[in-house]
Amino acid sequence: MRGYGASSRWKVKGRIAAGRPTMAEVSLGAAGPVVLNRWADEVPQSPPQSPTMPPLPIPMPADLSTLLTVMDFIGVFVFGLSGGTLAVRKRLDLFGVLVLSLAAALAGGVMRDLLIGALPPASLRDDRYLMVALAAGFAAFLFHKPINRLGKPVMVLDAAGLGLFTVAGCGKALAYGLSPLPAALLGVMTACGGGAMRDLLVAEVPRVLREEIYAMASLLGAVVVIAGQRLDLPAVPVAVVGALAVFVLRVVSVLRNWSAPRAPGS
Repeated sequence: MRGYGASSRWKVKGRIAAGRPTMAEVSLGAAGPVVLNRWADEVPQSPPQSPTMPPLPIPMPADLSTLLTVMDFIGVFVFGLSGGTLAVRKRLDLFGVLVLSLAAALAGGVMRDLLIGALPPASLRDDRYLMVALAAGFAAFLFHKPINRLGKPVMVLDAAGLGLFTVAGCGKALAYGLSPLPAALLGVMTACGGGAMRDLLVAEVPRVLREEIYAMASLLGAVVVIAGQRLDLPAVPVAVVGALAVFVLRVVSVLRNWSAPRAPGS
């Protein structure tokens, strides 16, 4: 079989008219002519919509939208503090503290936005996310001693961020039209993704993969949010209850040493 060489030539014959076939004769050297037929009115009149265009969110009440945004920012700050505090405990320098704060605060939300098509992610469209995360990192760097005196600071901050991000992530997924199960999973991913990234950067097994009640607590909050939506309950109280449910279950599970089941004999 011959390739395309200097003897190859393209010949196009015919004319385009509405409702009439268009014939194009293509001669490719010794390969012989190839005849292509296409209806002229099948030619697209406008460029097709880009497949990467994100879906539009479903309109939500102003109070719920405001609450989810506030929860998102508080979660960013709280998770940023947890990442910065852990970095100080690991004796990292200022740069390491800020990197861990950014990873803990923003990684889960970035993954959520990429999966639902909210592009670019919120933390890259709104500078306030980066500013809040960096402020949390500086706060952990400068005030880590009083934070540590609070007792189990990383666990408490992590539990608070877990609840806030679960509700915000699940609510945003529902606003983009996802069905309950994917919305719940994205809520858990939003809540657990930043903490997992934080732990991996300091060479620790992420809490979400340990035997502690972590992802299960987040899943409880997502179920509360989805159940409230299905029952048409007031959105703001449901969001608050969902975040509190995650926080309480997470803290109680740590204090009482509750753990998820492990494989027999492991």
